[in-house]
Amino acid sequence: QVQLVESGGELVQAGGSLRLSCVASTRTFSSYAMGWFRQAPGKEREFVAAIRWNGASTHYADSVKGRFTISRDNAKNTVYLQMNSLKAEDTAVYYCAARLGWTTAWSSVNAWGQGTQVTVSS
Repeated sequence: QVQLVESGGELVQAGGSLRLSCVASTRTFSSYAMGWFRQAPGKEREFVAAIRWNGASTHYADSVKGRFTISRDNAKNTVYLQMNSLKAEDTAVYYCAARLGWTTAWSSVNAWGQGTQVTVSS
């Protein structure tokens, strides 16, 4: 079972940038597609971005296209989420997810991280 640990969340001003990291404890990291989700207070968890096991494909929610970039380093068992031009509505707990097999639907995952808080002040 893969375990995921996120980091990098903090308080940032609107217009600023943050980079989130997620480290996976598994010997088969390159077998997993990786994704980022977020959950704002009072709202359901929503998909943010995903990347294929080899980085060849990425997929983004419309709300973050052009502002967020997902990437991965399989040698470090790490997936990143670079967030630029942050808005107050990006405030949420951000979760890392791992899934065997590529999909743009992400209706199910094999593992979740514990989350990291991102707060954007306006």
